[in-house]
Amino acid sequence: MSEYLNWGVLGGAKFAKDHMVPAMQLARRTRFGALATSSAEKAALFREIEPTVEIHNSYEALLEDPKIDAVYIPLPNNLHLDWTIKAIKSGKPVLCEKPLCLRADDFDQLISVRDATGLLVAEAFMIVHHPQWQMAKQLFEAGAIGTIKRVSCAFSYDNSRDPGNIRNSAQMGGGALPDIGVYTMGSVRFVTGEEPVEILSSYIDWENDVDVWSHCTARFPSFHYTGVVSMRMSPWQDVTFHGTDGVMRLTAPFNPGSYGEAQIELHRPTAPMAVETLRFPAANHYVNQLEAFAATVLDGAEYPCSLEFVQGTQKMIDAVFAKAKG
Repeated sequence: MSEYLNWGVLGGAKFAKDHMVPAMQLARRTRFGALATSSAEKAALFREIEPTVEIHNSYEALLEDPKIDAVYIPLPNNLHLDWTIKAIKSGKPVLCEKPLCLRADDFDQLISVRDATGLLVAEAFMIVHHPQWQMAKQLFEAGAIGTIKRVSCAFSYDNSRDPGNIRNSAQMGGGALPDIGVYTMGSVRFVTGEEPVEILSSYIDWENDVDVWSHCTARFPSFHYTGVVSMRMSPWQDVTFHGTDGVMRLTAPFNPGSYGEAQIELHRPTAPMAVETLRFPAANHYVNQLEAFAATVLDGAEYPCSLEFVQGTQKMIDAVFAKAKG
């Protein structure tokens, strides 16, 4: 068994350059070995980060490279499923950016290919690898806030001045819900272990066939959920779990570091209200994600986020779209 994973990256995405490739350089047992791009300009930007990286002029060439052990896919959303399947069939485990599929039913095909090959296939749902979310789940399961009654989530940013952004393209699978709804919905499912029983309401604003703002409410077995995601509002992130014995709030739940310090606030119903703050200033969920991936591929460890879990989040997103359409 190899001592590390030699990664190949499909496409010169800015996110890969700014976040995932630096994480590959920091993560244990991980190496950035190759990039597939036909753009000399993009290749040069990645070579500034890793001068020894091999450049392939096509995605197919990278998949055929026997030196590459695993593939990371940061392509536009509409290409995720096809290239993930191609990479698996080439014999390489895959980490693909979210959303891995644009419809929940599409996961059935992906799960079948995964099961047939025995290879690890994972969506880059990085927050489950962050200690703030792992601690939030532990606190919730330990009854730190009593019986859960309400959860509210908000995640917004504004890319209205960037019409060429792939998130603003219906053809490329853009939209706020595919981009960040996976966080507001998936995080709540991760912490509580519950699935929505019913989407109670769903309101969506559309621009050029892309959802740019949405508000939904849902009933879970133990609580009610409210979620807002938007690509047309000032940046904001907040997740609040409200129980009978307290409130647990994550103040920088999804992009700690760039948005703010990862913190969990525990609010206790005393007089005056007592607040305990847990801080996680140094954690890098991209590094943790890569190390968890390597542990699964190289050591056989259980991966923290299965395709079945991710499919459950997509089912909820599909239901929110369906409710809005009536």
